[in-house]
Amino acid sequence: MAQFKVGILGATGAVGQKFIRLLQNHEWFKIEALGASERSAGKSYKQAANWIESIPMPEDVSGIEVRNCTASEFGDVDFVFSGLDSSVATEVEADFAKAGIPVISNAKNYRTDPTVPLLVPEVNPDHISMIDKQTFTEDGSGWIVTNPNCVAVPLVMSLKPLYDNFGIKSVILTSMQAISGAGYPGVPSLDILGNVVPFIGGEEPKIAAEPLKLLGRLNDGVLQHADFPIQATATRVPVLNGHMLSIAVQLEKEADAEEVKKALKEWKSPIGDLKLPSAPNFPLNVFDDDFYPQPRLHADSQKGMQTAIGRVRNSNVLSISYIAMAHNTIRGAAGGAILNAELLVKKNYIK
Repeated sequence: MAQFKVGILGATGAVGQKFIRLLQNHEWFKIEALGASERSAGKSYKQAANWIESIPMPEDVSGIEVRNCTASEFGDVDFVFSGLDSSVATEVEADFAKAGIPVISNAKNYRTDPTVPLLVPEVNPDHISMIDKQTFTEDGSGWIVTNPNCVAVPLVMSLKPLYDNFGIKSVILTSMQAISGAGYPGVPSLDILGNVVPFIGGEEPKIAAEPLKLLGRLNDGVLQHADFPIQATATRVPVLNGHMLSIAVQLEKEADAEEVKKALKEWKSPIGDLKLPSAPNFPLNVFDDDFYPQPRLHADSQKGMQTAIGRVRNSNVLSISYIAMAHNTIRGAAGGAILNAELLVKKNYIK
């Protein structure tokens, strides 16, 4: 496989740093350029970044000169990953796409655009054909693909086998979200130590809407969203990594806990035969032990790319309930975006 030159936008932030860490020694992708705000541009990455990852800053990026996040300064890359803040992502990502530089974004800004794929490769790989409807460039060379909210990923990974096998009428969930999901410096210590914060601004609408796009079906090139209500409560808990969800589902076709567990365990990833470097060998891990999954024990499973499921049981209110958990900054952010890029290489959208 040819090696592609990659740029990272928002490289000094928490998501940008995670991109840098995960791209070390990647088989297909090599970091060529780093972009950040004007105050960082012109400095070496070592000077510009307050490095918060748990490994030392990689030497091969520490001396790279940080660039402004403008397409004219990234003409030497094949595509960019965007870890930009939503306050600037709309204009910056569009400018890159219009310049013929594909954008694989972690930002929320284009997730609801009807021509932009909201992508989890194991759930909706066929949605990448939506790229063909984008009009950033006449020749189709520039486009945008997004990955979902960090809660939507384990939610939709767990719902996909149920949706396909039984259908879904409604979902109620409470998320217990790790503090790393708030970025850096994140949640004040006096708010979160020994405490649970029962609301995260802006999260619940995304959790309710994004799975419906992800589970949607293409009909003559037009995406028809799944149609069932999702009631979400988003909370912040004193856990470093790993968003845990307590989920209850009303199925269209009634099934008991053993049937649901069987469907989850027997589910096959549609990208399993593509040999993508970041794809987990076992995307779902269904536990029989009622004490699992736990963020501290399982968030890093399969290099942080696995969704863990446990406590599958019959519900006294809806059909079924269970726990799902995934690493929020890897599977739910930078790692998910890198997996998206790998799929786009395999499907010849990145050339």
